Amino acid sequence: MAKVLYHVTMSLDGFIAGPEHSMEWMKAAGSGPQPEGMEVAKTSGAALAGRNGYDAGRRVGGELYGGAYDGPIFVLTHNPPADEPNPAYTFVSGDIRPVVKTALEAADGKDLLILGGTVAAQCIEAGLLDELFIHIAPILLGQGIPLFRSTGPLVSLEPISITQVGASANLRYRVLT
Repeated sequence: MAKVLYHVTMSLDGFIAGPEHSMEWMKAAGSGPQPEGMEVAKTSGAALAGRNGYDAGRRVGGELYGGAYDGPIFVLTHNPPADEPNPAYTFVSGDIRPVVKTALEAADGKDLLILGGTVAAQCIEAGLLDELFIHIAPILLGQGIPLFRSTGPLVSLEPISITQVGASANLRYRVLT
């Protein structure tokens, strides 16, 4: 059954991006390849990201999962760019519920990959997130963008798996309702 999965790499002190949404720290973290993480590219049929993550990715010219993911990418924003040449990107706005529904339909029975703390927080607050898969990189940023910025309800999680690859810890949790 398709699920809504938040997949992210985080510093040990809880940040998914540095100040100004910087991602350069990921190279310095030296967490190495993540086979479990790359499996997400195969099981995801669509992705839903926030505008800040989209902008950060475009700045570094990166592709999702090094190009291993090739499905549609929805970007939740009130301010879409005027000149995105890649037809894989669809810019959406509005309430998270219909946006997730649309993205799940586009996933065609596969998982919906959530990218970005703001989008993930909206999914949690709406009761739409099924799982979290977090790679904890061996680095302390001290400041930046936190894993979640949510004022929503208390959320209980059930461990699915806890593994280690190189110096990184991989934590996978099911969201309990």
